[in-house]
Amino acid sequence: MSVDSEFSVRLVRNATTLATVDGTTFLVDPIFADEGENPPVPDTPNDRRNPLVPLPDVDLAHDAVVVTHRHPDHWDEAASAALDAGVPLFCQPEEADAFAEEGFTDVRPVDADASFEGVAIHRTPGRHGHGELAEEMGPVSGFVFEGDAETLYVAGDTVWYDPVAETLDRYEPDAVVLNGGEAQFEEGRPITMGVEDVAAVRDATDASVAVVHMEAINHCLLSREELRAATDDVLVPEDGDRIFP
Repeated sequence: MSVDSEFSVRLVRNATTLATVDGTTFLVDPIFADEGENPPVPDTPNDRRNPLVPLPDVDLAHDAVVVTHRHPDHWDEAASAALDAGVPLFCQPEEADAFAEEGFTDVRPVDADASFEGVAIHRTPGRHGHGELAEEMGPVSGFVFEGDAETLYVAGDTVWYDPVAETLDRYEPDAVVLNGGEAQFEEGRPITMGVEDVAAVRDATDASVAVVHMEAINHCLLSREELRAATDDVLVPEDGDRIFP
């Protein structure tokens, strides 16, 4: 499978996606580990090793890499080892040094805005959970990719809160990719979007909405079937599926 249009998005696995805007392809949040190669996320109801599923047979060709944050379900050792050290790599400013220490030579931290091959890249806020737990989870970001004809909002690991609504209002994206799965620990509220969060986004925008970050990591407890049954007009792709257009 390959991405071959001026605008398209394909789910690889979990939050790993291939987003093509104006013919430029961004590999977002790559994790390349084999099934069960990584340890489980601790302190969760499910102790299976990660990833829970194999990497699908997808053409991973890309022009640049974007990492929303360095949690191991969004960036792993296998991806670090496999990617070209000279690939343009966009990230949060707080994490730029860590990528450089891994040997990447073209790290491009995004304070607010950047551009690549004519595509405008805007870093957007996220809140990885609720209350003190969200603070403990550290900084996370989303990214808006703004092309000549289409705008894509990749929300990253966030729950629904005012800055997500503000991002939708500001950029008026044509397509939105949300991280679902309702990931959670033994204690506390979920740290990624569940049914109510996804429904709130659906109600707030006229964009096409898709939900990824499902059924691949042990702390994501909301299934695709449950999300599909509880929401309307929301795309819930399988691993390897082309989402947009």
